Amino acid sequence: MRLTYVGHATFLIESPQLVRIATDYNDFVRPPMLPDIVTMNHAHSTHFTDRPDPGIKFVLRGWREDGKPTDWDVQYQDVRVRSVATNIRDWGGGTQRHGNSIFIFEVANLCIAHLGHLHQTLTQQQLDEIGRLDVVLAPVDGHFTLDLEGMMEVLTALKAPLMIPMHFFSTFTLSRFLERVRQIWPVEMSEIPSMVVSKASLPTTPKVTVLPGH
Repeated sequence: MRLTYVGHATFLIESPQLVRIATDYNDFVRPPMLPDIVTMNHAHSTHFTDRPDPGIKFVLRGWREDGKPTDWDVQYQDVRVRSVATNIRDWGGGTQRHGNSIFIFEVANLCIAHLGHLHQTLTQQQLDEIGRLDVVLAPVDGHFTLDLEGMMEVLTALKAPLMIPMHFFSTFTLSRFLERVRQIWPVEMSEIPSMVVSKASLPTTPKVTVLPGH
């Protein structure tokens, strides 16, 4: 599958059958072509839109108005998308239960997890629901989402061979994350925002790959 970092928390995932998925689809950062499937989270307006293009086949919101956890499980051509709910902080500093969803995409015999606007470390039950991962897309700003050590705990627990940072706003924030990461895993800097990933191309030991963007 092809993975392209569009910016902020938005990635474009393209399956072998050319199903297109856009993560955290919003009004500000969008891929250049119309996706078939979009996922959203509602911590901030840069992670969702109330005006998705009517041509999108599946609009998967990472929260429910009744406060219950999302339980998406959608199959479309050669793609499966499912969700695991997590809590987020509300504007008053409290906790909004099930306000964020981790979306898991099963594409080309790979499992890719987009952590969304993650505000908490993961419970064993959530880790079990997520299951084995090949690629994790992780917010690493260390402030608006989970703090740096919390994110390191999550990445260590998920054990994905390939980790790709997102939601880092600036080179300073990204550098702070990478300085911590290099204590454990190697880091590769890509010159282009797109990469092709297959089961055969996965690293044999965990690695962080940085795609240009912010």
